[in-house]
Amino acid sequence: MTQSARIPNPLGAEELRLINAWWRACNYLSVGMIYLRDNPLLKEPLKVEHVKHRLLGHWGASPALSFTWVHLNRIIKRDNLDVIFVAGPGHGAPGVLGPTYLEGTYSEVYPDKSQDIEGLRKFLKQFSFPGHIGSHVTPETPGSIHEGGELGYSLSHAYGACLDNPDLIVACVVGDGEAETGPLATSWHSNKFVNPIRDGAVLPILNLNGYKIANPTLLARISREELDALFRGYGYTPYYVEGDDPADMHQKMAATLEQAIADIRAIQKTARDSGKAERPRWPMIVLRSPKGWTGPKEINGHKLEGSWRSHQVPFSDVRENPKSFKMLEDWLKSYKPEELFDADGRFLPELRELAPKGQLRMSANLHANGGLLRKELKLPNFRDYAVGVPQAGKVLYENTRPLGEFLRDVMRDNMTNFRLFGPDETASNRLQAMYKVSKKVWMADLLPEDADGSELSRDGRVMEMLSEHTLIGWLEGYLLTGRHGFFHTYEAFAHVVDSMFNQYAKWLDISKNHVPWRASVASQNILLSSTVWRQDHNGFSHQDPGFIDLVTNKSPTVTCIYLPPDANTLLAVANQCLRSSDCINVIVADKQKHLQFSNIDEAIVHCAKGIGIWRHASNDQGVEPDVVMASCGDVATQEALAATAILREHLPDLKVRFVNVVDLYKMQPASEHPHGSTEREFDSLFTTGKPVIFNFHGYPWLIHKLAYRFKNHENLHVRGYKERGNINTPLELAILNQADRFTLVIDVIDRVPTLSARAAHLKEQMKDEIIQNLAYAHEHGADNEVISNWVWPY
Repeated sequence: MTQSARIPNPLGAEELRLINAWWRACNYLSVGMIYLRDNPLLKEPLKVEHVKHRLLGHWGASPALSFTWVHLNRIIKRDNLDVIFVAGPGHGAPGVLGPTYLEGTYSEVYPDKSQDIEGLRKFLKQFSFPGHIGSHVTPETPGSIHEGGELGYSLSHAYGACLDNPDLIVACVVGDGEAETGPLATSWHSNKFVNPIRDGAVLPILNLNGYKIANPTLLARISREELDALFRGYGYTPYYVEGDDPADMHQKMAATLEQAIADIRAIQKTARDSGKAERPRWPMIVLRSPKGWTGPKEINGHKLEGSWRSHQVPFSDVRENPKSFKMLEDWLKSYKPEELFDADGRFLPELRELAPKGQLRMSANLHANGGLLRKELKLPNFRDYAVGVPQAGKVLYENTRPLGEFLRDVMRDNMTNFRLFGPDETASNRLQAMYKVSKKVWMADLLPEDADGSELSRDGRVMEMLSEHTLIGWLEGYLLTGRHGFFHTYEAFAHVVDSMFNQYAKWLDISKNHVPWRASVASQNILLSSTVWRQDHNGFSHQDPGFIDLVTNKSPTVTCIYLPPDANTLLAVANQCLRSSDCINVIVADKQKHLQFSNIDEAIVHCAKGIGIWRHASNDQGVEPDVVMASCGDVATQEALAATAILREHLPDLKVRFVNVVDLYKMQPASEHPHGSTEREFDSLFTTGKPVIFNFHGYPWLIHKLAYRFKNHENLHVRGYKERGNINTPLELAILNQADRFTLVIDVIDRVPTLSARAAHLKEQMKDEIIQNLAYAHEHGADNEVISNWVWPY
């Protein structure tokens, strides 16, 4: 049996009149944003020159968004609630911008958009207009933590915002087109990770307006019973607000919101009074209203309101077609702006009073400008977790294990504003030390056997779910509301969130560089482990280092990439990343045992420089090198070092300089990235005319892309992953991709002019080694012990 709110008609006649007037004003502004550049209050007849040349907006979802906003305002003001608003429908900005202007926040943030005729004219003209703001709820919009430029992430952002915010309610309007995306469909399960004692609540509001761009939506075309069963199956109590008559819908929405908020408070009170956290059935609202609600009923004989035709601009020929022009004028006048604004263009005082005051306004809520609430992490001394390295290249250790111990104590010291996010791989990535201070949050059913090593807890702070979309969405919502976090996943599957990463990078870029009133938020820290070079049994599907290629396409002011070669450098990098802000830091570090090259003091210096000569591996002190051997990445570094050792053993007079890169952007000019190298720095390290053999963790062409403008680029020869491999031993995989020690030696012989003839025997020996080691791997299923037990001999 489906359910509607149980509180009948809570609005009196006068309150209903005022709320409907507020909503009419929102809708008037929404239409004005799409169409008008002048004559905002129609004090004189509309003229063609008053209409924008460029028409773009999303009318279809705007009325439902502002309708929801108005009703939330009523209950926020009455009960002093702490609420932020997440608008899921794409291009839905008019339905949010209108309320932010009417509440006064927009004029406070942008004084030129003042509460008068001139300010209103500028406010309407700027929307989706060159040089101004976009048609999504962009970072320029006060009160927003979610743009919606790409559909699918609204609900995961909302749930991330509510974590560790016990008094916060996040009202999240989900578009029914958006609800068809995989990320959104999965994020309904986020309710199973909210602890009602310590977390806030999300109130999902599914707007079933029936259509997306040019098609019906799936959830709008199934029966009420099936829809109800779906959301009850997700674990919600759905309430329904359905219809198209404004007066009736206002009453239903007011009653339903009261019921939903009462449910949330009852759930939280029960849990907090008892101290016992169980998974409740959280409320949600299904708002079924026409697409393009209150717009023209039809156009040219075609249905408009309640049809896909109301998506974006309902009619775009206003400037050329007198019939459409008249329809627009009648549409605008139907909202009776003269009853909403005074002669000077100011919203009437009796209507302004309906909105909450100060920071209770959703457009001014501090959680939606989370940097204002951000507190620096209390970080332990990362040096205390260092691996002992008495001599470079002799000790084996799992690089990410000390990181897990460091993050464990970061969690211990920040138990209300730091969380770890990742798929079912915390232990796999050697971060299981986290469980000593906080388990995996689990609000679903618990079984007796879970006590035997499952590491589940109602009050856990490790967030695990097999949906990278949902995890990153939670993290983004958590960061944007002022907290800190760390995300980890297998390297090959970071691509699952490629486009999500794109959207967040764009959000940060705009926020950091173009919206001065947005305070800095903690950086998004991403660890890519289980890397391409150690997929001994997973095979080809797990071999893809290309996520970092994507990262280099984004704004250099908000992206950093680190490839620490060992555990201590990883600790130094992680400490640096956790202290940073307004950035996406991507760290690539494998979880398997690797040789350790730097003690903690050396690692700190190396991390601070980002690139440097390794003296212990070089023999060119005081002279110009014959060749530069360079590396970036843990396995790549070990193979490059092994090649260097072979060269030094067999060609002792050859002068080899060994350069290691930990900050990938050091391979780019300083003019292109804040971490980049100057021409003098680059030339000093890599010379201006000597061959450079560069062994790289990822796809080799990425290094060429970054370094192509430096003088010695023509002598830069990069080895890396070339899409060759399957079930391989570590050395076999390196050989197949020509990134192994033997191939690197051959490369040096081929590139250094004086070696071509005199090192021919060594070159033949290296070819023999390749053949013999491939045969050994295929016969024994492992690398020769000479390889697997290799240590730096000098």
